[in-house]
Amino acid sequence: MKAIVQAGAESVELQQRDRPEPNNDEVLIRVHTAGLCGSDAHAYRYEGGYEWIPIPRIMGHEYSGEVAEVGDDVNEFEVGDKVVEEPIHDCGTCFQCKNGQPNVCQNFSITGMHRDGAYTEYVTVAPQHLHAVPDDVPLEHAAITEPTSIAARAVLTQSITEPGHNVLVEGPGPIGVLTACVADSLGANVTVSGLGPDATYRLPLVNDLGIATLNLDEDDLDERTATVTDDVGFDVVFDTTGHKSGVEMAVEQVRKGGQIVVVGLPGEPSELFMTPPVRGEVDINTSYGSTWRNFEQALRLMENDAVDAETIVDPSFSTDDPETAFEAFLNSETCKPVFSFGE
Repeated sequence: MKAIVQAGAESVELQQRDRPEPNNDEVLIRVHTAGLCGSDAHAYRYEGGYEWIPIPRIMGHEYSGEVAEVGDDVNEFEVGDKVVEEPIHDCGTCFQCKNGQPNVCQNFSITGMHRDGAYTEYVTVAPQHLHAVPDDVPLEHAAITEPTSIAARAVLTQSITEPGHNVLVEGPGPIGVLTACVADSLGANVTVSGLGPDATYRLPLVNDLGIATLNLDEDDLDERTATVTDDVGFDVVFDTTGHKSGVEMAVEQVRKGGQIVVVGLPGEPSELFMTPPVRGEVDINTSYGSTWRNFEQALRLMENDAVDAETIVDPSFSTDDPETAFEAFLNSETCKPVFSFGE
């Protein structure tokens, strides 16, 4: 079977691998569509914090597929079922897991990093990590369930967002776009900010989704905040930038008594001056990963067309030339590229 394999820093190639066989307690899945995300891009570059990943490694953790075979001890799924995997596997035994916080498990492992992933034709998975995909959700759309679940957690679990709230989402990457969609589905008044490189593809994509945008290299954020919020400030600001400046900028745009939710992972320490948010009693919260419930919420959001996966996914990249997809993503020339293995 064909597989997209990371062979080194900024080196991915198509290889042939043996088809895996499921154990008695596993499911064999024929992969249909697999997405590329920010963590895949960081791993591709082999940046700090990702050097531990064993190479060569079949990449990919966002995917959808059909059950091709079930082990003798599996009763939850049948051949032909449409499924997605929760790729971050918790241990179930640490304090956080027992305390109902499996998304911050002390001993987690990630498909495509700790073990071979889904940029291939077949994968084996234990059934407890799978979710059934609703009939009305095509597999090419279901491939973005995992990032949608992250956005669902940020908005529905970790934020105070309500209908009518003025919401700013910093960063039009995949998580930012999906966070904006989930907040918009609640009836919030959403604005997504980006930079010059985002103006070619990502900000127009957000506009196509019916959500307002702001190019920080051309437009004044303070003026937009004053206009949108009547000089009050945004009720909720989501920082999905993955840059230390994101939370610093958020403090300047959130209203007193409002909330900041940091979703991106800044690569460097922030120099945040805490006096203004303390005096304004601003709630600074964080959101990491997702839970089983957030996955189910993500599937319902796509089933009800609250998240327009058709517009968001970009299927224009070929498995025969995977490096092009990674470079396009890193250059902000696309937002959510996907590889198709189901043709």
